Amino acid sequence: MVDFTKIPSPCYLLDEQSLRKNLTLIADVARRAEVEIIVALKANAMWSIFPIMREYVHSATASSLAEARLVKEEFGVQAHTYAPVYTDREIEELLDYSSHITFNSRAQFDRFGPMALLRGISCGLRINPEYSPVETDLYNPCSPGSRLGILAEELPELPEGVEGLHFHTLCESRPQDLARTLEAVEHRFGHLLPQIKWLNMGGGHLMTHADYDCEELIRILTSFRERHPHLRIILEPGSAFTWRTGWLVSTVEDIVSRRGINTAMLNVSFACHMPDCLEMPYKPAIVGAHEPTEHDKHWRMGGNSCLAGDFCGDWAFDHELQVGERIVFEDMIHYTMVKTTMFNGVTHPSIAILTAEGNLRIVREFGYEDYKNRMS
Repeated sequence: MVDFTKIPSPCYLLDEQSLRKNLTLIADVARRAEVEIIVALKANAMWSIFPIMREYVHSATASSLAEARLVKEEFGVQAHTYAPVYTDREIEELLDYSSHITFNSRAQFDRFGPMALLRGISCGLRINPEYSPVETDLYNPCSPGSRLGILAEELPELPEGVEGLHFHTLCESRPQDLARTLEAVEHRFGHLLPQIKWLNMGGGHLMTHADYDCEELIRILTSFRERHPHLRIILEPGSAFTWRTGWLVSTVEDIVSRRGINTAMLNVSFACHMPDCLEMPYKPAIVGAHEPTEHDKHWRMGGNSCLAGDFCGDWAFDHELQVGERIVFEDMIHYTMVKTTMFNGVTHPSIAILTAEGNLRIVREFGYEDYKNRMS
């Protein structure tokens, strides 16, 4: 058990042993299913762990020029790149860092595809199979009128030079959701599959979740490959790589009790440091806390920004919370870190790694200059 009282606060803490456990599972699925599984930086761009990741996976996917450059410079490979839109200002440099590039529309391919083809970059199109199990509209790429991907009626044939298709319909999903997506893809775009070399099945495959059936995933992928043996299959999960690999360590700095609501005021912010809690919304687990019953004292966690809604709750503890006590949020490494802001200039959590040998390595601390340099 980690002694969180010895961890700096606030701090994102990644556990190397948990990371390696996830990576081992992912590499095993890729080997047995005979597919490529690559890491998506949009979920975690903590490049200090790239050397560990490279022991298990061999490529990465980027959603922007900055991510593509980071893949090249720190992962050491050309990126599989997809962004909803590319610009004249960035396309030349972005192509320098890409081995594959996927376009969101025919118009974008017509505009920038010839440049990519001249460089020998493999080009693909994102398709919208009009099926997704995601119920939250904010995360549903196949909602009516979605700007993401090309509909089947818009793509009766492939433009010359297109070698691949890409879809992304899942979010922390299960194998049966992929199976239903593949049914939709084959139904709407099956006439194009014999014409391409690769199919990118996007992310959302949460194979490191305790309840995920990896055997079923392997069966689905193997069956699909048997139907389309010429295709190179690529998956690019995000959350799966760093699922339950670390924490956000914070401290109770004050307690405010008002009209029956007890708020532990923390030195972190939901708005700044855990934005998905407010966007989704969802309530994260806290080490040592449990769901309150009607007989428990309820505790709300309050963030340290000026946003009135910068809070989440409620939780119960087996003791009365005290100023100075650590509050440790679980599973805060995927997506959380990459979506942080410096709103209000509140102190940004440090980044640290608990090594496989049990040592604490502080990777990065943030200060005034980081805030100042982002503003102008």
